[in-house]
Amino acid sequence: MEKFIKPVMIKMKSIQNTSGEASEVELITEGSLSFDNGKYTVSYKDSEATGFEDSVTSVEVEEQRLASVVRVGSAPSNLVLEINKKHHCHYGTPYGDMMVGIYAHSIKNELDEKGGNLYLRYTIDINSSYISDNEIIMEVNQI
Repeated sequence: MEKFIKPVMIKMKSIQNTSGEASEVELITEGSLSFDNGKYTVSYKDSEATGFEDSVTSVEVEEQRLASVVRVGSAPSNLVLEINKKHHCHYGTPYGDMMVGIYAHSIKNELDEKGGNLYLRYTIDINSSYISDNEIIMEVNQI
């Protein structure tokens, strides 16, 4: 497939489960879908709603095995999700930066040139202490 970049509408649900208490955040925003070197990338501008105003988040996914969530701007971060492998990653917040452990349980990539769905499920720890189980459910539609 040849490389491309297209405007899309992104509907995303982020679920965080901490010790049995789940919290959900939903976001609907415009962004872009691109394809290059065998990888799909979904990018969008963050807002007050996400807590990362003046930032851009990009989710890059390669097949069903590897994904990264990169945020540039006011609170930069770079999370790497690889099936059945733990990565130590930089995570920025408005209150400061930290190193977190990311262990990916599931990556379901159903993206194509028209959009599609992406599902990520992973666990976060800090200093090997459990923090939360997380899911990102993303629906991408061409505008």
